[in-house]
Amino acid sequence: MTSHIYRPEHKHPEPYQQDLNPDASKGLNWGLAGQHPEKDEPRTAYSAKEVHRWLSDIPDDELKRIPLMPAGARLEARAHYLNLAERCEFKAEGNETVLNDQYIVPKTEVDYQLWNWLRGVEDEERTGGRPR
Repeated sequence: MTSHIYRPEHKHPEPYQQDLNPDASKGLNWGLAGQHPEKDEPRTAYSAKEVHRWLSDIPDDELKRIPLMPAGARLEARAHYLNLAERCEFKAEGNETVLNDQYIVPKTEVDYQLWNWLRGVEDEERTGGRPR
């Protein structure tokens, strides 16, 4: 008995697949399959001058713990991210890519207290004692 995992790129016969649905699996979460440039050489809030200026009230060692998605990286479907420029959290649909002027933080790479602080939570218990 063979099990077949349905993948969108197998929906149409081979000669027509690329024409009918060229980006069939883009943005779908298949675990850690595929490229994850944010994990290879992470860019951090510490290295981005503009972000460093926005978050000047937190120490450098904490800025180094805030990874930023590289430009061109595709966001994973249903994953949570934070846009630092707007200080707003959002859930990706899977078809978005990070633009050159965006500073996007993946929730999976930040501890929950730092995440809460970045989101603007004011309860010091939920932010690890970081004051607003």
